[in-house]
Amino acid sequence: MKPCKKLIFAALAMTMGFQSLAAPQPLDRVAVQVNDGIVLESEIQNMMDTVKKNALAAGQTLPSDDALRTQVIERLILTRLQLQMAERVGLHIGDLQLDQAIENIAREQKMTVAQMQQAIQAEGMSFAQYREQLREEITLGEIQRIQVQRRIQVSPQEINNLVKMIEEQGNKDVEYQIGHILIEVPSNPTSAELESASKRAQAVMDRLNSGNDFRSIAIAASSGPKALEGGVWDYMNINEMPTLFAEVIGDAKKDAIIGPIKSGSGFHILKIMDIRGLQTREIEEVRARHILLKPSPILSEERAKAMLDQFVTQIKSGEAKFADIARQYSEDPGSATKGGELGWAEPNIYVPEFAQMLGQLSLDEISAPFRTAHGWHIVQLEEKRKTDATEKFNTNRAHQLIFRRKFNEELQGWLDEIRSEAHIDVWEAEANRG
Repeated sequence: MKPCKKLIFAALAMTMGFQSLAAPQPLDRVAVQVNDGIVLESEIQNMMDTVKKNALAAGQTLPSDDALRTQVIERLILTRLQLQMAERVGLHIGDLQLDQAIENIAREQKMTVAQMQQAIQAEGMSFAQYREQLREEITLGEIQRIQVQRRIQVSPQEINNLVKMIEEQGNKDVEYQIGHILIEVPSNPTSAELESASKRAQAVMDRLNSGNDFRSIAIAASSGPKALEGGVWDYMNINEMPTLFAEVIGDAKKDAIIGPIKSGSGFHILKIMDIRGLQTREIEEVRARHILLKPSPILSEERAKAMLDQFVTQIKSGEAKFADIARQYSEDPGSATKGGELGWAEPNIYVPEFAQMLGQLSLDEISAPFRTAHGWHIVQLEEKRKTDATEKFNTNRAHQLIFRRKFNEELQGWLDEIRSEAHIDVWEAEANRG
């Protein structure tokens, strides 16, 4: 945000007036230009401080400040590019949606919003800062979903093949936590660039085989999407992890180091950080129905929420039926004609806010209005059931795993694209990757 001229002049006057009384203080400066946006030096320092604080709390060693700074700058560049994309497509997380997200987070932590606010302030962050940080996180998640989801197609044949394969394999009930390091190569690399990247990948392998800490090396050397997290991905079933991972895992044991593996993006090194049995043997499915209203220039956020509040009152009083209101007003074309019915599904196939709300409802309970990226909803939980994930692997579950795998793959491709198309100036000598 650009400060107004009056504030600038006032600051200059104060600085000049007190020159003889105090040593000059360093001013914030622009460190990176990202298209028409900027990254400030203070943002880089704040993120570095946060990574260091988290590493200290976890007992994790970190690379040099220069290597860490390089990774932080890259993360901030990608964040800025995604926020610019969100602005171009008109994606904005309003205060009502943000308040809803904060209420959900507080409820998950079994706290009131006031209690959560006190806890955040006790950690040294203002609640206003927390709100804006959360708004940014939600925005990033939504722009990724919008841009990447349309690049993904899951065919019936793929689903059938996966169901058949899992039946033949007996559905290995294990999940892997994978560490990943990517030594990147540029598009259309020269033989010299390929050789240089290959040597760097082999040097990383040598350090890992000598017992050096994987997470520290990943932060210093990796160009992968999880570099600042030490290269570590969440636990994944082999059928939902990126294809590159799944193809080389095989029967690898815990702590196994695999690579370097060459792909179009560079040289990959994997480590099996942990292996565990599936945490959920049974899958809980729900049957629900909802009504969706989409805010527009004609229908404001406040009006959409108020209409849904009125619908809830009418349904609970018996004045109207849920199905009839859904058919008349709901803007979800897939369910409106069926009285809002969504059918049986795992809750996590829905967007996070919707899944979270379903998890909070009792049978037959109707929610208060809540906001997702699709608009404002009310939802009624009608039934619950459990299915055996180790014996019955239905098509919905297969679709979900294939979608997750493709999403992870396509997300990195999309980020690479917007990064390569951007105008970026780093106004300093950026540290070389270790």
